[in-house]
Amino acid sequence: MENSSIIKIEKLVKRFPVGKTEFTALNDISVSFGAGEFAGLVGPSGSGKTTLLNIMGSLDSPSEGDVDVLGRSVSSLSHKQSAKLRNHHIGFIFQTYNLLPVYTVYENVEFALLLQKLSGSERKKAVMDSLEWVGLTDKVKSRPSMLSGGECQRVAIARSMVKRPEIVLADEPTANLDSKNSHNILQTMKNLNRELKTTFIFATHDEKVMQYLNRIIFLEDGKIVKDNLINDSKN
Repeated sequence: MENSSIIKIEKLVKRFPVGKTEFTALNDISVSFGAGEFAGLVGPSGSGKTTLLNIMGSLDSPSEGDVDVLGRSVSSLSHKQSAKLRNHHIGFIFQTYNLLPVYTVYENVEFALLLQKLSGSERKKAVMDSLEWVGLTDKVKSRPSMLSGGECQRVAIARSMVKRPEIVLADEPTANLDSKNSHNILQTMKNLNRELKTTFIFATHDEKVMQYLNRIIFLEDGKIVKDNLINDSKN
């Protein structure tokens, strides 16, 4: 995996100021991810899952250590370069959907493409392809308030995939969904992972998510305590 790593993390430390002291959220993390993985960061609240996900997505930077994403060192990126990395190469899925309520489904998905230099027809094809992947082509004119929670999360997946990113980072994507919708969402992401070879990395403590993962990385108190490859995950 070393030569094909698209994310490589070495001796990562992340500290946050707390009053006159510091809190160490991540401590000496070294891990790498290859293309096409379906992996999860698992651990209790406060274990560092979301912090690690945010650093991989260049939403935050290390206090110490090296984080290399698609050949770029996160620490050395300017704000503009970090934004470009996210806009073109990384998709995000959050537990709260983060859809724009005044926009239609189509407009919410298209929004991710507006900073790219694409023609209207190119954007339309990309949006419709993405909505077809998640089975929502009949909802293009609907607004988020007209959708179920499961449908809103499928829109969020479509938005994250519309630019065909190499990496999708998903933070507790099933937290607000019932069991049936959770499994439907996870199967959709698993299909996209298989068909498009997109790397998916989750931050989760949801057992339903873990059933689908090919790799589970356990965090505890900001450290990796186990890194397990799973051979019998769901297809």
